[in-house]
Amino acid sequence: MINGLKRAAALGAATVALAAGAVVGTVGTASAAPQDHRPSAGSQDHRPSAGSHHCERVAGHWARQWRPAFRDRHHHWHPGQWIRVWHPAHQECHHSPRR
Repeated sequence: MINGLKRAAALGAATVALAAGAVVGTVGTASAAPQDHRPSAGSQDHRPSAGSHHCERVAGHWARQWRPAFRDRHHHWHPGQWIRVWHPAHQECHHSPRR
């Protein structure tokens, strides 16, 4: 009976430690994720010689991508094929060259 209680307590402690590690791991991953930093309005360069800056919002869309033929680890041949890949919404900025 006592061994069963010890085992249950150890299992509970391990579960709590594992859950705490998962939470800490996701916090570290979230802080290391790339972020979309935009310069503040006061720090932008408005000189005419700096070139123009044009950004536009691109909606998410499906695109076709060629997947080349390959042989898997079981030596089975898979022919090439077109697959559809989702490109999420994003912002594209185009800089014209300086004059």
